[in-house]
Amino acid sequence: MCGIVGYYGYSEEVLPTLMNGLKRLEYRGYDSAGVALVCSNKDIFARKAVGKVVALEEKIAEATLPEFGHVGIAHTRWATHGVPSEANAHPHHSFDKKIWLVHNGIIENYAELKNRLKAEGMEFYSQTDTEVIANLVAYYYKGDLQNAVQHAIAELQGAYAIAVIASDEPDRLVAAKMGAPLVLGIGVEEFVIASDVSAIISKTRDVIFLEDGELLNISEHNYIIRDIKDDFLNPLSKLVERVEWDEEAASKEGFEHFLMKEITEQKRSLADSCRGRLLEEEGNVKFGGLFDVQDRLKDIDRVVLLGIGTSYYACKLGELYFEDIAGIPAKAEMSPEFRYKNPYIDEHTWVIAVSQSGETADTIAAISEAQQKGALVTGIVNTVGSTISRITDAGVYNHIGPEISVASTKAFTSQATILLMHAILLGRMRNLSLTDGQKLVRDLQQLPELVEKTLAHKSEVEELAKNIAKTDNLMYIGRKYNFPVALEGALKIKEISYIHAEGLSGGELKHGFIALIDENMPTIAIATKDSVYDKQLSNIEEIKARSGKVIVVATEGDEQIKELADQIMWVPECSEEIGAIINTIPLQILAYYVSVFRGLDVDKPRNLAKSVTVE
Repeated sequence: MCGIVGYYGYSEEVLPTLMNGLKRLEYRGYDSAGVALVCSNKDIFARKAVGKVVALEEKIAEATLPEFGHVGIAHTRWATHGVPSEANAHPHHSFDKKIWLVHNGIIENYAELKNRLKAEGMEFYSQTDTEVIANLVAYYYKGDLQNAVQHAIAELQGAYAIAVIASDEPDRLVAAKMGAPLVLGIGVEEFVIASDVSAIISKTRDVIFLEDGELLNISEHNYIIRDIKDDFLNPLSKLVERVEWDEEAASKEGFEHFLMKEITEQKRSLADSCRGRLLEEEGNVKFGGLFDVQDRLKDIDRVVLLGIGTSYYACKLGELYFEDIAGIPAKAEMSPEFRYKNPYIDEHTWVIAVSQSGETADTIAAISEAQQKGALVTGIVNTVGSTISRITDAGVYNHIGPEISVASTKAFTSQATILLMHAILLGRMRNLSLTDGQKLVRDLQQLPELVEKTLAHKSEVEELAKNIAKTDNLMYIGRKYNFPVALEGALKIKEISYIHAEGLSGGELKHGFIALIDENMPTIAIATKDSVYDKQLSNIEEIKARSGKVIVVATEGDEQIKELADQIMWVPECSEEIGAIINTIPLQILAYYVSVFRGLDVDKPRNLAKSVTVE
C-alpha cells in the first residue's frame, strides 16, 4: 500500500533521505508522491506530483530550494479515497497550513469527523480521509504537537500510520500507529521513520518496530515512545533490533521472494478486505461503493461474474456463493469469450467484473458489452483510479495493497472473500435469514485467525514439495466450493513451476481423467470436512486403487483421512464457505516451494505479465 518516510537530523540530509526512501518504497505500488519539509525560517516547503517519484524529482528541480531545517515527511500514495491528483496526494495540510502529515490506512469515520470540522469553520481541499486527520490535529493544537496528535487519534476509527510536522515546532516529528506498519531507524543524531525497513536501510540498520497503540515523539535529537492511552506518563523501553538484510531484500521485508511475502500477508489483506464492512448484529455487510446502486439491486434476478485467470476462478466461487446464499441464478464467465457470445443480459442482470489491476483488456471489453445491453455493472478491483473502477456503474476495492509477484495469491483470496460478502448483501435483500447472515459474518471475522493457523503448517508443505518438484504432471481435484480451488491450485503450479497440471471436479474423474492415473501421476485432493466429504473420499479410493499417489488438503483432527492419504496438508476446521478460501493457501505455499526447488524465477515466471492490458 502507501509508503511513508520521515526524517529528523542534519539539514543537508533531509531532502536526499526522503527522496531515496520514496524510491525504495516504489515496489509497493503508488499513483502519486509528495514531500513536505520544515525550513529554517519555519515555512513549509512542499511539492506533490501525480505519477512516479521521478515526476516529483522534476518538480523539485524546478524550484528554488530554501534552507532546510531538521525535519521532513514524504509519501507515495496508493489511492483509497479520491482519484489520483495533486490535491489528493500526500502530504496533506490543515486548513491553516500549519500542520502537515502523511498517512497510511483507512479512516472509517472520516465523513462524520469532516462534517464536524466543517461546522467549526475548517475548509477542505481534497477528497481524502487523510485531510480530516490534519484538520483534527489542528483543532487540538495549542502549541504542543504531541498532545494534539494524541487527542486527534483518540477519535479515529480504522487503521493508520501517521507522521506529523508543524511549522510552529520546527524541531519536532510525531508519529503514531494503529493497524498499519511503521518502523523507526536510529542513526547517529538522526532518525528515519518509514512503512518498512527498505526506506531506512541506506541510513541505518538499527530499528524499532512500533506496535499498535504507540506514539513516537522525536525532538532535540532524541526519541521517546509512549503508549497512546497512558497519558505519556511512562516512556516505553523498546528493543532496538539489528537488520541484516541488504536493500533489495529489505524491500521484501526479509522474504526471499515477493510471492511468499504476499502469501504471508493474507492474514492482514483479508482483514483489510473486510474492515468496516461487516455488520454482525444485522447479519449483513455494507459497501460504500455500492450505496448508489443498492435500490437497483432489489430488482436483480440474475448475476453474471466476469474474470479471467485467477479472477475467473474467484468468480467460479462467487457463482456458488450467490446461488447458495442469495438464492439467485449466477454464472461465471470468462471475459475474453463473453462478448463473442450472445448472453442473456438485461436491466435486471447484475454483472460483476473482477480484476486485480483494473486494467484487464478482455474484462474491459466485456463490461462494454454488458453495459450496451442495459445491465447493472459493478467492479471488484485493487487499483484505485484504474479503468474498470472508472467505467463501471459502481464498485468495491480490495484494499490489500499492491501485489508484486506475477502469480496472484492475496488478490484471489480477497476477491473470493468480497464476492462472498456480495452474496450476503444480496441474500439479505432476498431470503437469507438474520441468523444465517450473522453466522456468515462471524465466519468472515475468523479469516485472519484461520490464515495464521494455516500458515503454521508452512514447513510441512515445504517438505512434501521436494517430491512434487520432481514430477512433470499433476492432477488437482475438488468438489462444490473446492472445485474452483482445485482449478486455482493447478493454475498456480503451472504458472510458477511449469509443471503440467489439471484441475477438475471429483465428479469428472471417471469421465476420462482417470485414464491418466498411475504411480507416476500424483493427485492433490481437497478433502476437508464439508458437505461433499464422503464423495471426495470415494474419489481418493478410486485413485489409490490405480496405484496413484494422493496428497490431501484435510481438516485438522481428521483421523479417517490418514488411512488414505500418502501425505497431508492440514488446514483448520471452519465452515465450507470460508474453507474454500483457506484451502487455497496450502496450494499457494506448495506451488511456491516447488518453484524454489526447481530453481525457477518465482516472482517473474516466463511469458507472463502482472497486468494484461491487451487482448
